[in-house]
Amino acid sequence: MPAQHAEPASEHLHAHLDGDARHAHVIEGRSQAALSLALGLTLLFALIEAVTGFLSNSLALISDAGHMVTDAAALGLALLAQAIARRPPSARHSFGLVRAEALAAFVNSLAMLLLVAWIAWEAVQRLLHPEPVQGGVVLVVAAIGAAINLLVAWVLSREEASINTRAALVNVLGDLLGSVAAIASGAIIYFTGWLRVDPILSLFVAMLILRSTSGILRESYHFLMEGVPASIDYLEIGTHLKAVDGVLGVHDLHVWDMSPGHPALIGHLEIASLERWPSVLEDVRAMLRERHGIDHVTLQPEAAGGKSL
Repeated sequence: MPAQHAEPASEHLHAHLDGDARHAHVIEGRSQAALSLALGLTLLFALIEAVTGFLSNSLALISDAGHMVTDAAALGLALLAQAIARRPPSARHSFGLVRAEALAAFVNSLAMLLLVAWIAWEAVQRLLHPEPVQGGVVLVVAAIGAAINLLVAWVLSREEASINTRAALVNVLGDLLGSVAAIASGAIIYFTGWLRVDPILSLFVAMLILRSTSGILRESYHFLMEGVPASIDYLEIGTHLKAVDGVLGVHDLHVWDMSPGHPALIGHLEIASLERWPSVLEDVRAMLRERHGIDHVTLQPEAAGGKSL
């Protein structure tokens, strides 16, 4: 009869024994207080800016409000992703759920691209058909918005870095540029009456947002598609593996990130003698750890004729 208090099978299967890699399948120690505070501030002022933007008829202010809503979504997804990523591995998710952060960052970036497209469309329409804008109101509200963005950026910058927190920080910094553009727009309209500055500055900010977002989009996509980490040279690893004493060839080699900053490697090694495999494996592990920073290694030995151990 099975013991009443035996540990769940999945916990035993996920355990790391002596000689195993020490990567984490779960993200620990990240405080959610900073993200919660940033989310609250961003949502509150996004509402204020949206209402004021429509009342003053300023595209720059409306765009900044839309950007702040996107920031709020980014922060909300970051909180959700952190909560999910804290969950340990299970029988259905043997690697844990650390990729939730990269998925949230990817979704945030796509939302930013949609926002850029909307800003560009509205700006072109207003360049063709200028509309009156209350410059004084825009100037005051945008200045407050810039102060809020600086506070939120400061809060996020003090948190432990992750791909998702950096995605949220990029959004906030992009929104700060939007606030600066809105300040300039309000001031120019208030003092000179030149209405086309509003859509012109909105287009400029849209391009800056696009540039800053593309990096996070590429990074999160690469991680989700299990690409080779940027810090690792795949071909060089193959060369170094072949150079280990006793290794005759390498094939079916794969390198990817288990979680951000924790690379893993699997592959097949043809070796001169299967009897020497324990010592060859020890040399290979040491080389990969010291020269490439990889300690999660799974290798299958094969004799030159194709026989595996």
